[in-house]
Amino acid sequence: MEFLLLVASDPDAETWDEAGANSDDWSAEMDAIGVRQRGDRLQPARSATTVRVRNGELVVSGGPYTRAPQEILGYDIIECMSVTDAIEVASAHPMSRFGCIEIRAMWPRHDDEGD
Repeated sequence: MEFLLLVASDPDAETWDEAGANSDDWSAEMDAIGVRQRGDRLQPARSATTVRVRNGELVVSGGPYTRAPQEILGYDIIECMSVTDAIEVASAHPMSRFGCIEIRAMWPRHDDEGD
């Protein structure tokens, strides 16, 4: 089962500690055991573009779609047997201490059904 990990900042979290926050080590470990499928950091939210269509009109605005003290910093897609396993993987990520990680199950793909 695939899960999306949304890696976010959290102003109420533990103070950033460069020594304990090496996400590259976590990524390498998860890659080595075949859990992490892909992932990356994201540009700052201020560089986002939000697109909406309202009453048939295109509305494009600069910045994220919500204003919040937290910011999505990156993502990872992992493969686990259960949400319990995904929680274990996410809890090992350094940003679970210095930010927060939202876990979202992905809908199963139906590639081989010939749609």
